[in-house]
Amino acid sequence: MATEDSPASERIVHSYKRSLNGFAARLTAQEAQELSGMEGVVSVFPSRTHELLTTRSWDFLGFPHAAGGAAVGGRHHRRHAGLQAAQHSANIFVCRVCMCPMKNPRQTFGHSAYTEFPVVSDEGFGPPPTRWKGARRNFTCNNKIIGARAYQGGATGLSPRDDEGHGSHTASTVAGRAVGNVSFGGLVTGTARGARLAVYKVCWDGGCGDADILAAFDDAIADGVDVISVSLGSSRPRPYFEDAQAIGSFHAMKRGVLTSASAGNSGRVGGHVCNVAPWMLSVAASSIDRRFTDKIVLGNGNTVVGASINSFPAVQNATLVFPVNGSCDPDDLAQGSYKGKIVLCPAHSGFVRNYGSGSFLAGAAGAVIVDSVTDQAYILPLPALVVTHQHQFDGILAYVNTTSNPVGTIETAETAGNPQSFHRDWSPAMVMSALITTATPMNTSGNAGYSELKYGAGQLNPSKARHPGLVYDSSEGDYVALLCAQGYNATQLALVTGSNSTTCAAGSRGDLNYPTMAAHVVPGKNFNVSFARTVTNVGRNPGGAAVYHVDIIFVASNASLEVSVSPALLEFSASSRTASYTVTVSGAAPSAADKVISVSIVWSDGVHVVRSPLVLYTANVDEHTSAVG
Repeated sequence: MATEDSPASERIVHSYKRSLNGFAARLTAQEAQELSGMEGVVSVFPSRTHELLTTRSWDFLGFPHAAGGAAVGGRHHRRHAGLQAAQHSANIFVCRVCMCPMKNPRQTFGHSAYTEFPVVSDEGFGPPPTRWKGARRNFTCNNKIIGARAYQGGATGLSPRDDEGHGSHTASTVAGRAVGNVSFGGLVTGTARGARLAVYKVCWDGGCGDADILAAFDDAIADGVDVISVSLGSSRPRPYFEDAQAIGSFHAMKRGVLTSASAGNSGRVGGHVCNVAPWMLSVAASSIDRRFTDKIVLGNGNTVVGASINSFPAVQNATLVFPVNGSCDPDDLAQGSYKGKIVLCPAHSGFVRNYGSGSFLAGAAGAVIVDSVTDQAYILPLPALVVTHQHQFDGILAYVNTTSNPVGTIETAETAGNPQSFHRDWSPAMVMSALITTATPMNTSGNAGYSELKYGAGQLNPSKARHPGLVYDSSEGDYVALLCAQGYNATQLALVTGSNSTTCAAGSRGDLNYPTMAAHVVPGKNFNVSFARTVTNVGRNPGGAAVYHVDIIFVASNASLEVSVSPALLEFSASSRTASYTVTVSGAAPSAADKVISVSIVWSDGVHVVRSPLVLYTANVDEHTSAVG
């Protein structure tokens, strides 16, 4: 046994003992291997580093504008259901993992002057209830931000302040106060909203370490948070018990705490989802209902439109110039004469922001940059726009090459056009179910061929999620059965769950009582699969009678597919609030190895519409790692 003075104790990074049972330590590969074989050790895995993931979103998703509450800065404080920020009660505690309170002094949030900023004002908030056990470390809190901690390899004295911007953005999105007339350079106006906020900073310049993430989960659960929001991940999912987010969120689920995690940053390049554990809610970004655009008007009157977040004054009749060696990297532009000119930056392996910085440092008045990513606007240090069609850029070059004094004008950018708080007795699975089954389908042309495997259950509809009608519930035992079916043995599970009664029954079901259904089918082969589900009536009269009829909706024509639901009618009463049904799907799978068949199972009582996506896929899961939900 190591003592406090022994070298072993100095290698301990974190001890998880508030909500989890374990530790993080600096070990050699041999020591880690020996430890993994010891009795009582569930798993040993290296602490990997993760990346950060992330005005209009609230209104775009359809959040109601008012549901009672306190006025802030002369505007009404919206308190309503939210995906991550549960806002019906000021005593809902939202935890943000991986980031920190607002950005450093006098920008968004000052160290001791936080009340000057309405988004984190505690006006109308009394002291936190006694159930709150959180702490503040090297940070001055109020009754709005009620906790702040920082983690980095066991170091002490760290500040939980944001020095990068990601934390400020995600914290105010999740739980900012209602502040009217919010804007970015006059381009974007909106309203920030929010509940109480506790912050657990685990991300630094080098990324976000597993050991620190688990320490944050350990504290957040014990502190008494209601919702945990995590905006970090890796490029691909990992086995559950080598995944800090999966482990931490499992223990959160046991305590009735919902974890909402970002799906990842790989949607445009491979479509991989990184946070896939079924006991957490995985949420991805989608396109919104407007674009941020700018345009350059050439001296010949032609106009080229591109993407831009540009709040600078217009650049009038500036000379257009192509860089001498075809690159707008800072080093390449350093020796040229570009002051006061608009630099034309061709497609290159460099980053758009790097090109913007190079043009700015060279003294340019503006820039036009070619990028391969469609409709992605950037904040750059000078007036600039990004074009994604080479012919647009070629048109500008043609004008430059045929004119003795080519000029252009860059104009100012323009825009074109939570259930937990209302149902405190719902389990995390019920909250996830409400969000999934009321989501709006996103079967747009851009998603053709992938369906739910590309865009999930759909676009969130928070207003409908408040009253979903039926929900699919799952308990810790259901998740344990799923893990048993995936090969985890009873001894491992007992140590993970903290219960000696945890067992793996023979033939444990691998099909969770989840609001979506998915199965892999062999290309070109006949198949017959079934999904058993149980729903709970939580309609406007959950204790009374209700009758739901089923409808089977094919997203596309599937003549060779047969789908049946038994029974086709579900009846509920005061004495019977749950009902079960089975979906059976049979037919011939497509012969191609990259096809997806999508069906929706929809239950309705004439008021509520409860939609469960069903997906059959022939794709190789190793090549197309995705999750429905």
